[in-house]
Amino acid sequence: MTPSSGDRGSAGDGALERTAPIPPPDPSSPHEVRAAERLLLDGRLTVEGRLVQASNATLYCAVESGRVRAACVYKPVSGERPLWDFPDGTLAQREVAAYAVSQVMGWNIVPPTVHRDGPYGPGMVQLWVEPDPDVDLVALSRSEAPAIRRMAVFDAVINNADRKIGHLLPPGGAHVYGCDHGVTFSAEYKLRTVLWQWRGERLTDEAVEALGRVRDALDGGLGERLSGLLTAEEVAATRHRVELMLRHRVHPFPSEDWPAVPWPPL
Repeated sequence: MTPSSGDRGSAGDGALERTAPIPPPDPSSPHEVRAAERLLLDGRLTVEGRLVQASNATLYCAVESGRVRAACVYKPVSGERPLWDFPDGTLAQREVAAYAVSQVMGWNIVPPTVHRDGPYGPGMVQLWVEPDPDVDLVALSRSEAPAIRRMAVFDAVINNADRKIGHLLPPGGAHVYGCDHGVTFSAEYKLRTVLWQWRGERLTDEAVEALGRVRDALDGGLGERLSGLLTAEEVAATRHRVELMLRHRVHPFPSEDWPAVPWPPL
């Protein structure tokens, strides 16, 4: 995502010489995905600017190891703004949990994301995705594109309370990434999104298969991973949401007790 769009905001120094992003790894190549994760986890992290419009401290960084250098986003826990409905200091872990679910679903919605120490303490580090500037994000968010429908299902699984238009990252082609998954996995139903065009419609066979993978993985590696990032109640609620969607085979409806769309929606 470019530093001037979406919740990630704009870099504070207009004369900043920013590290150019590298293409995201091929999701069909486990080797490339693991290499990206290792770079983010073990590479030397250098802050190059701050995205000043973001509500939490969001830093544009370079991460490098040997001759490999990439752009990334670093959100230190110390820069998280307290929220009334989420425990303090947990947003970075929720972003990593969203990446874990994205990987199990097989849809590669969340760019490679890790939790590590950085210049301002522990936090979330995520590979920077550069979107196609010619894509109309408003039109994309209202479209029937398969990638957007997948994101609607993914958001229902992670109980995303803040899917804004600016959180869509289309790098070109048919794929769309998503970012900013800090307010997710609440034990209470808080789904708040701009992607309601399929509410009440039957899930695709592809979605049912992806949900089945999550259900099965919650009994194994994914369940263990989420247990280290979320509370036991939140993991149980995630399981319940998945089982509910598999039972009814429909996209969820908005809550009657919670705003359906985040504000501002952009």
